[in-house]
Amino acid sequence: MGSDTPSNPLWTTQSVLSTLPHPPEENSASPIPFFHLLERLKTTKREGWRRFGINSGESISDHMYRMSVMTMLAPPSLASRLNLPHCMKMALIHDMAESLVGDITPVDNVDKPEKARREAAVMDYIANNLLGGVPGGMLTGQEILKVFNEYEANETLEAQFVHDVDKMELLLQMVEYERANSIDLSEFCHVASKVQLPETKEWAATLLQEREAFWKSKTA
Repeated sequence: MGSDTPSNPLWTTQSVLSTLPHPPEENSASPIPFFHLLERLKTTKREGWRRFGINSGESISDHMYRMSVMTMLAPPSLASRLNLPHCMKMALIHDMAESLVGDITPVDNVDKPEKARREAAVMDYIANNLLGGVPGGMLTGQEILKVFNEYEANETLEAQFVHDVDKMELLLQMVEYERANSIDLSEFCHVASKVQLPETKEWAATLLQEREAFWKSKTA
């Protein structure tokens, strides 16, 4: 995917916008067109679960909402070193590009550079075409872009924490879907090994112990 051929043309933001029945108005002085775009985060499902028959599962905005709450409950030893309002902001922004890119998973055969290119293109579109002329309240389009780029670079402690929270939220959802559907989603357990910070590693360990106890109870 992503090659520029007639059968598989290069992905662009405009190629997706052209398929929408009501594409957002560009270069408006109002944030309303941007607000309409965010609706797509509410209706676009997280794709990884569909392969296991979970077709009415979480949306992208469901995922980001719980992440934002989780950042507010950072363990004290970590919270004292973090700008927590900034972390919450980052959690609510980090998957915003998926409003047009969609939720790309490893089985989609889109490599990381291409995925990053698509997401960067959408964030530029949001910052410049939708919010470029909108007066900022707490955030301007350029500040949204800056927070997104900080998350992608994963160099600040805030970005590393939000990356960990992203993985923790997936693991929580994995356990919850296993409980609700009695299906084995151990394919996703490897995500726990990618958690970076000691405090969030402790969260992951606690959750995996809980998962192990659940499956033991099923076989007892």
